Amino acid sequence: MSKRIPRQKMPEQDPDVRKRNFQEVPLGYDEETAVLEAERCLQCKNPTCMEGCPVAINIPGFILEITKRNFLEAARIIKETNALPAVCGRVCPQEDQCELKCVLAKKFEPVAIGRLERFVADYEREKEHLPAVKIEKPREKRVAIIGSGPAGLTAAGELAKRGYSVTVFEALHKAGGVLVYGIPEFRLPKDMVQYEIDGLKSLGVEIVLNRVIGSAETINDLLSQGFDAVFIGTGAGLPMFLNIPGENLQGIYTANEYLTRANLMKAYRFPEYDTPIVKGDNIAVVGGGNVAMDSARTALRLGSKNVYLIYRRSREEMPARGEEIHHAEEEGINFQLLTNPTRFIGDDNGRVTSVECLQMKLGEPDDSGRRRPIPVDGSEFIIDIDAAIIAIGNNPNPLIPATTPGLETSKWGNINADEGSMKTSKKGVFAGGDIVTGAATVIEAMGAGRKAALSINEYLESGKW
Repeated sequence: MSKRIPRQKMPEQDPDVRKRNFQEVPLGYDEETAVLEAERCLQCKNPTCMEGCPVAINIPGFILEITKRNFLEAARIIKETNALPAVCGRVCPQEDQCELKCVLAKKFEPVAIGRLERFVADYEREKEHLPAVKIEKPREKRVAIIGSGPAGLTAAGELAKRGYSVTVFEALHKAGGVLVYGIPEFRLPKDMVQYEIDGLKSLGVEIVLNRVIGSAETINDLLSQGFDAVFIGTGAGLPMFLNIPGENLQGIYTANEYLTRANLMKAYRFPEYDTPIVKGDNIAVVGGGNVAMDSARTALRLGSKNVYLIYRRSREEMPARGEEIHHAEEEGINFQLLTNPTRFIGDDNGRVTSVECLQMKLGEPDDSGRRRPIPVDGSEFIIDIDAAIIAIGNNPNPLIPATTPGLETSKWGNINADEGSMKTSKKGVFAGGDIVTGAATVIEAMGAGRKAALSINEYLESGKW
């Protein structure tokens, strides 16, 4: 093991090639590269990297097994606490979590923990499937999980391992939540998510699709139907709007609708699937987060010649992962920074034709800690577009809180849940992920799901609320 070994780069598709296909951009480590990267780990006695992992993976443990070429054992160690390693290895912001805490990061580059996790997960899936995790003695108690996103799937897996009868209710026709409808194929292939879901099914988890809880049936209905506890992991799926003139013109999407059409209606498999989704030469995407990057890069792959990413702050303030910003720049996304849209302009048929923008300058920091954007007087300019995608964030869907008496929410509509136990104000009902915190990361939602599962287990064993 040596800190002198440089951090190993991951090979990627060439930008000029990948911007016209939906295949994965990073190609992953081979065995030799993975072992070399793993040998950089110092195997610290007090591994601070684990402090940065919301699901408490034994990071030094699985990396040590990689150095020994015991790749399946490394996978088994990861899966002790993480039911979705192929997902986390691809979309989690390790640079702000486990890798940020790596001791090597103080003087050198941190160990590529995320890339090693991806390698192990892919090896296990492609070469030799691990046998199903050992399940404890079956229990009579039943748990309902609302939502099949990262929080719900994690909670389901943890509870199934403990012998509970678990049923996941998903509103859409495909399980996976944001992992399948929100994240593009080139970042997270659908078959990898399905593999992880199939692993949960092998534990006995039942997944019921096309079932909207809060509509045909409520949380109270589930509790009266014999479920002993309920976990709400419905995410933050209510899009936010700019509230500017012309926003209701034809050709203007929310990122939620745009990415859901692209992902669940298989636009990424054109011409095999002729998805009803706008395709134009000039597309504007408003926002600076990962969802904005995903939308812009998807538009490019669907044939757009010019994709303008309009963001009101500078590149340094962008909330998107550095890797995603870098990939977007490589692919030729046109960054319109320090720019804010003020109105959309349409033709006589009510279809958007352009967007008027203002130049901005940065002032003093606001409540977010980032410098506040201030309009520059007289700096208006027009960008001609065929369509626009609004990607400025999401709010929690109000359906379940509105139909669940006794379930307390914050002034923003998020469900109030105890940070330690994930208990809500309603007995037997737990919640976690974006529905509680607002839009956050996949791994944070998974951490909440795992925490809730442990708390549900404690509640069902003791009967104490």
